[in-house]
Amino acid sequence: MLKKRRKERLIWLDIMITLLTLELMSYFYYGVRSVVLAGVCVVTAVIAELISLRLMKRSFTADDLTCTSDALIIALMFPAVMDYKAAAIVTVFAVVVAKNIFGGRLNMIFSPAAAAYIFALTSWGRQLLQYTEPHIKTGVFEHPTGLVNSASHIFNMTGSVEHTDFELLLGNFSGPTGAVSILLLIVAAFVLIFRRSISAGAFIGTVFGTSFFAVVTPMVTSRAASLKYSLIMNMVLFSAIYIVSDVRIAPKRNYYAFFYGLFIGVISYVLVLTEAKENAIVIVSVLFTPIALGFKNLEKKIENAYSEHLSETVSEPDGSLITGKAGDEHE
Repeated sequence: MLKKRRKERLIWLDIMITLLTLELMSYFYYGVRSVVLAGVCVVTAVIAELISLRLMKRSFTADDLTCTSDALIIALMFPAVMDYKAAAIVTVFAVVVAKNIFGGRLNMIFSPAAAAYIFALTSWGRQLLQYTEPHIKTGVFEHPTGLVNSASHIFNMTGSVEHTDFELLLGNFSGPTGAVSILLLIVAAFVLIFRRSISAGAFIGTVFGTSFFAVVTPMVTSRAASLKYSLIMNMVLFSAIYIVSDVRIAPKRNYYAFFYGLFIGVISYVLVLTEAKENAIVIVSVLFTPIALGFKNLEKKIENAYSEHLSETVSEPDGSLITGKAGDEHE
């Protein structure tokens, strides 16, 4: 148990380091407003976690600080100028409703950040999908002006992207503060997979599913451009790392996790292609919760069957193995 807790804390630390790196890039593009927004989400998450656990007569431990990573993910899916009150309400929803009511930290069935994003989309949809241009910095309490649609929205509606590959790689285009830094996201994916802090199977499955359909049924004339933009736009890469590949949610075995990610990648691409649904992958990741649960139940059945098989096996002094039934007959 102690070893498992230590591993969970290391995973949380790895996730936090990569998220803070994305937040630093967000500060570079959007100024202190994005940092304050992240702070509001993190502080609100800790307070909500503490109060909700007390109401459920549970003690608050260091392990419950994992709520801060969910809060940072939420902040990085927001525009830098998201209303603080709305951000706080959404974060409370993530901690209290999406996580603790549905079983808490040890029994999560879907990503709290993804569920919270859907809640924000239904309640503050217009504000959630309006962004400032990079390098236009809004004051901490200043009312935002000159808001624009995201590059993902323009791509979904017109099939065109008015940015160079270099700008796209560095995140110099409008969109959620943490989902546009493509170069950092690629580095984060490699680091987290190497550290086994995210599900490699789920990540590869999501990328493969999106890429395959982007080539087979391209959104633009060029298949190469369709592949590139389908991974960069609509928070696909960000969600593949921090939502779909969350080890708390994804199946443990990479084989099952691959198909879990594959289904999410394919369906979200189809929604973007047919409905021009912006950031569809976040919605699909929550809708596909039953599939993740199904794979996990299958994994448990396999593990139980294997354990029963081992328990029925008896080792003879000479090293030969016989089943429990054979052993009874021998006696």
